[in-house]
Amino acid sequence: MTPIEKAKQQVEQAKARYQALLARQNAEERKLDTRRKVILGGLLIDAAGKDERFGRVIDELMKRITRDHDQKAFEGWQKPVSIERDS
Repeated sequence: MTPIEKAKQQVEQAKARYQALLARQNAEERKLDTRRKVILGGLLIDAAGKDERFGRVIDELMKRITRDHDQKAFEGWQKPVSIERDS
């Protein structure tokens, strides 16, 4: 193998390592983004059971779901009803 061929091979291997690192970083960012959404969604649902204002927010957000696949995820689901508390 000539020095040029060896250098070219090293460059290709470095590119492959770089692409793998980028893919791993992107996957980790997506995973963290999904976790944040799940946590915030859980907090919103919990808050809706305690405060009717959050229930109205859920109603408005539900109206924004346009994809059939996403709407099916909520078939049969009922948001929590807020429990009025004495202040």
